[in-house]
Amino acid sequence: MIRLEHLGKSFGEHRVLNAIDLTLDAGSVTALIGPSGSGKSTLLRCINLLEMPDEGSLAIGDARIDFTPGRNVSHAEIAAVRRHTGMVFQNFQLFPHLTVIENVMEGLVTVLKWDRTRARERAQALLDKVGIASKADAWPSTLSGGQQQRVAIARALAPSPQVLLCDEPTSALDPELSAEVVDVLRKLAQEGTTMLMATHDLRLAASIAHDAVFLKDGAIVEAGPSSELFARPRDARTARFVSTLTQTNTLS
Repeated sequence: MIRLEHLGKSFGEHRVLNAIDLTLDAGSVTALIGPSGSGKSTLLRCINLLEMPDEGSLAIGDARIDFTPGRNVSHAEIAAVRRHTGMVFQNFQLFPHLTVIENVMEGLVTVLKWDRTRARERAQALLDKVGIASKADAWPSTLSGGQQQRVAIARALAPSPQVLLCDEPTSALDPELSAEVVDVLRKLAQEGTTMLMATHDLRLAASIAHDAVFLKDGAIVEAGPSSELFARPRDARTARFVSTLTQTNTLS
């Protein structure tokens, strides 16, 4: 489904990602964990090409891009990758001037050129899927944070992406609202949705993710089944990080 080989990214002199090798199988759910500044969000943004990697290669489905210094990635290559991905952001990033259902429809109409009737039917079905169909005609500003994130998930799912990328999907929410989002993501995982999520929430990671990857200073320190990585980390740096998080999180 997704294969990253020696993926690297720098901002000026600051090396953010260093030779990332990662393979995700179809139907898998993988949690990216690590301290702030470890490169988790940048990695997700590089996969979706919101940030352009400096080196290495990225393959998603039938789309593949090799990154080399000085090479300009074409709009067609970017579009080919983004057709396979959906992105859920930490702070929702809904369009405030559009209603809930219009937010979900927007990409289908403007990017994929669906007619509005078809797009509305798809959007309504997805809002029902995430448990917020009754808010279809509401404005985002009238929703709770948990409701806004569920709208964002529906929007990301609208074009039927092969992988859902989630950047700290619960970190902006209090525990009660976070539980609403965790329930939606758990349902998607049970249905076989491929997901890669950056998170500090070990309850989310442990209850949903099949695998976990620990990043530090832009490099993968340890990766493996989430149950083993959380309970019996092999690397001392992973153990210290997991221990820190478990002081405020109870694994489920």
